[in-house]
Amino acid sequence: MEGFVLFLVAMVSMGMAMGHENSSWNVSAMYVLGDSSVDCGANTLFYPIFHLHLSLLPCNGSNSILLPYLLANKMGLPYAEPFYTQNGTIDGLLRGVNYGAAHATILTASSLGHQSLNHQLRQVFESVQLLQLQLGHESSRWFIRSSLFYLSFGKDDYIDLFLRNFSGVMAHYNDHLFAEILVNEMVHAMMNLYDMNVRKVVEINEVILKYNVLLEDSVLRLNDELPDAHIVFCDLYQGLNKILSFPHIFGFEDAKNAFCGLGLYGTEIGCITSDIACNPVSSNVWWDLYNPTPRVNSLLAESTWSGQELSPTSVVQLPSMIWFTLQSPIVNEFLNVGISLLGIPLPGIS
Repeated sequence: MEGFVLFLVAMVSMGMAMGHENSSWNVSAMYVLGDSSVDCGANTLFYPIFHLHLSLLPCNGSNSILLPYLLANKMGLPYAEPFYTQNGTIDGLLRGVNYGAAHATILTASSLGHQSLNHQLRQVFESVQLLQLQLGHESSRWFIRSSLFYLSFGKDDYIDLFLRNFSGVMAHYNDHLFAEILVNEMVHAMMNLYDMNVRKVVEINEVILKYNVLLEDSVLRLNDELPDAHIVFCDLYQGLNKILSFPHIFGFEDAKNAFCGLGLYGTEIGCITSDIACNPVSSNVWWDLYNPTPRVNSLLAESTWSGQELSPTSVVQLPSMIWFTLQSPIVNEFLNVGISLLGIPLPGIS
């Protein structure tokens, strides 16, 4: 069964499909799946009502400062519009789509305001069906295989685990088993995407070490098992750790406090309005209780682009790759309970 590019690299260069004059990439479009690392809240139905303790503003209000868009810009790819702004026409789909939603989880969400990985996969499937109807089987197959899918999940599952004991998981599983559950779901999602003809994938994981190690092993295994599929693993956790360990070297004045938030280290209540922020955002590592500032995203994008945290290749070489999996554990230090237990680099703890 031929697969398509997984969400992690949901970016497709329109150089071939749309005749993008400035793009030399053999990529058609970008398709993004994920959580607040790919969406500022605009693509989440009822998010302003159901955001609970989380930030009403998980970033500065513009998706353009988030990592997948920074990478897409470097590749000359068009801006992937949110799924809920699509009008059902083929033109919108050909330019790429962002299915991501703030506080999206790998496990099925229990709240109407939060979307899960499976929810977004269903939206991808609907888009693929529409492409097949409009373009025909062969043309749609080529288009999907030449597109990049970008996945960024994980951190919100751990937020639910520690803050709300999601579905009573902590009573039944230790942290290792919980990581295995999440990884198995991600592997299942990648297999589903592969069956939809996805071949280029970038997976961004913003969680913790055990989850990262297990997912990396699974990605390497899938790389061997899936015909015509190439998965590249990128550990952005290492890049973020460098910034947290030596913030002044990178030009940051504060690596502990959230730029926008209330309570201890600005992490007890999320960013409900930018009016509560005091310092220039460029001086902080963390935007809110678990999202980095635009400048950190920019540094991580440069690191990813150059291949510093990638194996075995860099994003610059993506056109020749099939799958590209990006690992970016960016969980913040707002969960003190998670620090000692899981070694998460979060705001408030140096």
